[in-house]
Amino acid sequence: MNQLKSQPVKVLITGGAGFIGSHLTGHLLAQGQRVEVIDDLSTGSIANLEPYRDHAGFSYQVADMRDLPLLAEMVDRADVIYHLAAAVGVRLIVESPVKTIETNVGCTEAVLKLANKKGKKVIVASTSEVYGKNDQVPFAEDHDLVMGPTVKARWSYACSKAIDEFLALAYHKARRLPVVVVRLFNTVGPGQTGRYGMVLPNFVRQALGGKPITVYGDGTQSRCFSGVGEVVGCLSALAQCPEAVGEVVNVGSTQEISIMGLAELVKELTGSDSAIKLIPYEDAYEEGFEDMPRRIPEVSKLDRLVGFTPQMGISEIVQSVIDHYRKL
Repeated sequence: MNQLKSQPVKVLITGGAGFIGSHLTGHLLAQGQRVEVIDDLSTGSIANLEPYRDHAGFSYQVADMRDLPLLAEMVDRADVIYHLAAAVGVRLIVESPVKTIETNVGCTEAVLKLANKKGKKVIVASTSEVYGKNDQVPFAEDHDLVMGPTVKARWSYACSKAIDEFLALAYHKARRLPVVVVRLFNTVGPGQTGRYGMVLPNFVRQALGGKPITVYGDGTQSRCFSGVGEVVGCLSALAQCPEAVGEVVNVGSTQEISIMGLAELVKELTGSDSAIKLIPYEDAYEEGFEDMPRRIPEVSKLDRLVGFTPQMGISEIVQSVIDHYRKL
């Protein structure tokens, strides 16, 4: 790994009670950093933070980020802000497009405006969804973003996160705010919920329960899944890397697997007798739902900046999720 700057004294994680945010909390506390979290628990869970509640370096607020006086205090106390608060999951996005746009754009605007007053570094979590229907794989950070039509709510998430990126980079260019935009590719691992349409925990839960493993579409669509432990390590490293400021950086694995292949792997590793059932997109979401056939990151920039990329194999990732569910 490349030599990094000394670590910040205190960080703020927005959306810190979520899946990635809670893992990042544990990672940073283990590094000796002090962590403060704000989360309204709309999609996160206070149970995710339970392991850290008695840690001397940890504190949290259950609050709406639109409570600007509170948010301003928390930003003021932080050296670095990891902005992870967002609407998450395909099902939530399709069913609640207004909330998706308001949450993603409004919260990012609030964080950037307050951080700019004090010159605080902001790590903005974006998503591979912004590449949209671009079929030029692997996706590089300077590739075109190809959005679907505005009449399809499915694209509201991608569009809102793209606006987040534009806004963050505008603050950097116009006002020299130190920002890093991180595009995450299908981060998975123990503790992720299937409540909002996350594919791997849903497959594991179905397989362990002896229910049909439901694959949406024809199953040929493929993704690259990254273990959450490696992803939060990349986020931490990027926050400490001066050369990352003002950059957009893909974070993800380059190991590709089809969704049907993932279902078969889950069935194999659980020893389940569950059937694999194909569900048309229009039955799962809405009529005319569009999905991307492949989503693979180009990660040479990440490797150049911090000296490592996610390498955890898909079988090991799936097994970690199975082990987690079996303990519940």
